[in-house]
Amino acid sequence: MKELLNHISGQSDLFLFSHVAFWYFFGAILLFNLILQKKRSLRISFLFMASLYFYYKTGGYFFCLLIFSTLTDYSIGLALQKFSRQWVRRLFLTLSLIVNLSVLAYFKYTYFIVDILEGLYGTEIETYDYLAAAFNHLSGSNFSIESITLPIGISFFTFQTISYTVDVYRRQLKPVRNIIDFGFYVSFFPQLIAGPIVRAQHFIPQIYKKLVLSEKWIWWAILLITGGLFKKLVISDFISVNFVDRVFEHPISYSGFEVIVAVYGYALQIYCDFSGYTDIALGVALLLGFRLPKNFNHPYKASSISDFWRRWHMSLSSWLRDYLYIPLGGNRKGIIRTFINLLLTMLLGGLWHGAALKFIIWGGLHGIGLIINKGINKVIKTDNGFIRSLGWLITFHFVVLTWIVFRVDSLENAQIIFDRILHTSSVLNVVEVVKATPYLFLLLIIGFSLHWLPDKFRLRIKVNIILAPIWLKIALFSGVLYLIYSLHQSTLLPFIYFRF
Repeated sequence: MKELLNHISGQSDLFLFSHVAFWYFFGAILLFNLILQKKRSLRISFLFMASLYFYYKTGGYFFCLLIFSTLTDYSIGLALQKFSRQWVRRLFLTLSLIVNLSVLAYFKYTYFIVDILEGLYGTEIETYDYLAAAFNHLSGSNFSIESITLPIGISFFTFQTISYTVDVYRRQLKPVRNIIDFGFYVSFFPQLIAGPIVRAQHFIPQIYKKLVLSEKWIWWAILLITGGLFKKLVISDFISVNFVDRVFEHPISYSGFEVIVAVYGYALQIYCDFSGYTDIALGVALLLGFRLPKNFNHPYKASSISDFWRRWHMSLSSWLRDYLYIPLGGNRKGIIRTFINLLLTMLLGGLWHGAALKFIIWGGLHGIGLIINKGINKVIKTDNGFIRSLGWLITFHFVVLTWIVFRVDSLENAQIIFDRILHTSSVLNVVEVVKATPYLFLLLIIGFSLHWLPDKFRLRIKVNIILAPIWLKIALFSGVLYLIYSLHQSTLLPFIYFRF
């Protein structure tokens, strides 16, 4: 038992999408998924066990936490169906929220809360990992108890199980009676650790359907996976390693123009990193016979902040709308209350990203942006072409500037970055910087150009690829994969949203 737990506790990144080991693992999963396609129960049980294995290979002994969350909300879901009295059902819903949010708060917000308390009372508070201590006591293991480690993906699967319980409570969904089926919904490995956040209403009905996968869907999945790997390994990682990380770490050492380039670079980096993960997750899930919800819709095309949040991290945006903004009252209780609800929702959305003041500020800025957006919509018609273009220009640069607060290691660095942009920018060193980093600028141009392609043109390209002769598709995807292999960084970086 001790050796098993010690093995499980060793967190590994070997099973990330950007590692070859994952694709060997996925190849085996894909084979057995096809073999078991006519035996639904065996197929789902196999995929459930594979998902648990995937999580403990990436998340260490915290796979026990995933099982705990699964058992908790599975049991509460059945209880909500069994009891009809409203106060009893409300009690079980409250229990689910307390358990899920307490676990999330313990792992994610303990240090943040401790810092606040230390500031208020002027005393030092020692942190202690009670979960690791309990494992040490029960199993004789030697996990560190000096610091609390954030379990990978906890923010995603916690919101996922909360949405399930709330939907059952609202009678919008019947509870899942088979624990394996429910566990598979919670732990499905393609989207487990960085989304999208999948609603039970969308995913669970697919569990009971036959595996049907046409040739067109297979090629669409390959297109998604290849595009996601290109975004992550070629664009995002190169921009990060060769420029953005250096500038954000020591902004005082760079000119205003270099800082500006780094800020635009981070906007492209985080989009390619996160949407690249989502594309791969959607493609992998599709090859296994499951359709995950779209999570990005070219957010830098948005003509307003509201439009941006309809395009960026769409599964989180809709979750915050349905389970926070609308229960708070939405826009049904007057304009002032609407503004307050928007601000609260975005502040909590910022806090979801991490236990730091910078994320609260970032969420607050977007909340203020949404409030201003609401006010403008009441006095100005936005269907005018010029107004929409102006709205896009303002929205894009607002989003880019707020990424500064999101990215910096400290608010002091944010102040330095803004100071460098305002006081040390000069056109004199533009040519010099471009000559020094030509591949960076080439990738920035390629990345933003691909992002801003007209939707109809992009769709036509994808359709033509899917309908092309099979020999041409094999040659095309083989060439792109070879290009990705040749150009990727020697040091593979974890996906940005793994830390949230």
